[in-house]
Amino acid sequence: MPTLSIWYFRTAILFLIAGICVGLYMSITHQFEGTGAHAHINLLGWVTMSIFGIYYALNPAQAESRIARIQYMVYTLGILVMGPSLFLMLTGTTALEPVVAVSSLVTFAGVLLFAVILFTRKA
Repeated sequence: MPTLSIWYFRTAILFLIAGICVGLYMSITHQFEGTGAHAHINLLGWVTMSIFGIYYALNPAQAESRIARIQYMVYTLGILVMGPSLFLMLTGTTALEPVVAVSSLVTFAGVLLFAVILFTRKA
């Protein structure tokens, strides 16, 4: 399996752990304002990163490209910043809205890079 796939799977499981921790926190405290962040961490962190990992496992030549490694770094950075800042914003720290906006755009840039990888792959 390509190293990039392993990176994606390892990072995805860390996001799943983080998402579960956020969910447990909300359940224990009965404070559910952060539900949107919980969903983003699980869907963008766990699910989407797992799908990226599967793609690269099935397309190992793509996993060796420089753009694939850049895409991993951009996307991961976006989620790493967006998840916690979104949770804090939704639970009352409204000053983090610009951080959430910028990190969302960084995450989207990672998705667009993946689209470039998909559409420039030779059949």
